[in-house]
Amino acid sequence: MSEPIVVIQEQTAAALERIAGASTTAELREAEVAALGRKAPMSQVKAALAQAGPDERKQIGRALSEARAAIESALAEREGLLRSAEDARAMQRDRIDVTLPGRRTPPGRPHPISMMIEWLVDVFVGMGFSVAEGPEIETDWFNFEALNMHADHPARTMQDTMFVQGRESTLVARTHTSPVQIRSMLATDGPLYIVAPGRTYRRDPFDATHSPVFHQIEGLAVDRDVSLADLKGVLTEFARAVFGPKQKVRLRPSYFPFTEPSAEVDVICPRCGGEGCGPCSRSGWMEIMGAGMVHPNVLRSGEYDPAEWSGFAFGMGIERIAMTAWPVGDIRNLFENDLRFLGRFAG
Repeated sequence: MSEPIVVIQEQTAAALERIAGASTTAELREAEVAALGRKAPMSQVKAALAQAGPDERKQIGRALSEARAAIESALAEREGLLRSAEDARAMQRDRIDVTLPGRRTPPGRPHPISMMIEWLVDVFVGMGFSVAEGPEIETDWFNFEALNMHADHPARTMQDTMFVQGRESTLVARTHTSPVQIRSMLATDGPLYIVAPGRTYRRDPFDATHSPVFHQIEGLAVDRDVSLADLKGVLTEFARAVFGPKQKVRLRPSYFPFTEPSAEVDVICPRCGGEGCGPCSRSGWMEIMGAGMVHPNVLRSGEYDPAEWSGFAFGMGIERIAMTAWPVGDIRNLFENDLRFLGRFAG
C-alpha cells in the first residue's frame, strides 16, 4: 500500500475519532479544519498527486474522495446531535413554568393635576358653566392688549413673559388662560358662562411654590345685570364643593387690569380650620384666586357693549388648589413623576 493512502487512512481515522469526541459546535469546527483545512495532512497529499503515476493517482484520488465523504457525513451527524443537545439545554435554562401566577402590572391612573382639573371643571359645569379652550401660543393682542394691558402697562411686569421669537415678537407663550375669555366673547353673542382650564407659562423659578409651566382655570360670566353678589355666590359654592360644606369666602380689594372692582379671594384655611398655622401665616385664611367684575374695556374687546352687558371673572392656579385641598407641601412633587408620591392619589 502506497504511503499517501496510508496517510489518508490514518488521518481519516483520527478525524473521525476527534469528531466523535467533540462536545460543542466550536470543537466540531476545529476538528473540521484539522481534517479538511488547507494545511491538513490530507490536503498535502492532494497537492502531491501531480508527482504520482496514473494508476497511483487514481487510487489516491478515490481514497481522498471516500475519506472526505466519510468525514463530512460524520461532521453533519455530530453537528445535528450537538445542536439538539444545545437547544435542549437552552430550553431547560429558559423554561417558563406556565403554572406559576403571572406578575401583576399596576393599573394606570390619572395624574393628580388631571384629577384636579376634572374635579374643578365638574364643579363649575354643575353650576351651568361650559368648558372653553384656546391655543397655548397666543398673540400679544389676545394675551395683553384685549385684556386692558397696553404695551407700556405696568401690569405686564407682573407676568414675566416667554416670547416665542424674542421680545419684539407678537407671539407669546400665554401667561394665563384669560385670552380664552376674549376668544369666547368674540365667538358668542351672549349670554356667556364658561370655564377655561389649561397650561400656562411664565419665567418663574422652579422651586417649592413656583414653576415656569403651570395650570390655571379661568371663569367668565357675561350677562345682563350680573353683579358682584353673583360672583361671591358662585365662589362660595365652589369653595364648599372643594374644601367642605362649612367653608366661607372672603373678598379683599385688589387690582387686576382686566377687572374693576377686583378682589383677592380667601377661604378659611383647610389645614387648620381657621385656627392659624404656618401655611396660612397664622391668619386662619388662605388665598386661592383672584376675581372681579369684567372691566368695560375687556367687554369692548370682546365686542360686548358695557352699557348693556356686565360680567364677572375669576382665575386660579390649579396646582395651588391641589396643594391646598390635599395638601401638598412642594409644587415640584406634582411635576417630578415620583411613583411613590403619585401613588397617594390612587383613589
